[in-house]
Amino acid sequence: MLVQVVKSKIHRVKVTGADLNYIGSITIDEDLMDAAGIIEGERVQIVNNNNGNRLETYAIPGPRKSGEITLNGAASRLVAVGDVLILIVYAFMELEEAKKFKPQLVFPNEKDNTLT
Repeated sequence: MLVQVVKSKIHRVKVTGADLNYIGSITIDEDLMDAAGIIEGERVQIVNNNNGNRLETYAIPGPRKSGEITLNGAASRLVAVGDVLILIVYAFMELEEAKKFKPQLVFPNEKDNTLT
């Protein structure tokens, strides 16, 4: 049996941009993606601590050391620059593997979203 568990989480990042006219997705500083083990195109659940919205989209890498967190396309209507988000990625795995699995948890600098 496969179960779905949290694979990784980027905790408390601030929205730096919202681009309605972009095709879609969330742009994430590539350093944060690497730290959380998120790959380009991977599904990301977004939890907005400011307004309670939850949505899903896919990740695209942003410039390293930029702290960029930009919601693109329709998702940009569900956030405001400065909102605090939690980004969660899930994975399917066998039950016994899931019992031992430890997710990659990333706690960036809350001032600028970097790993400093």
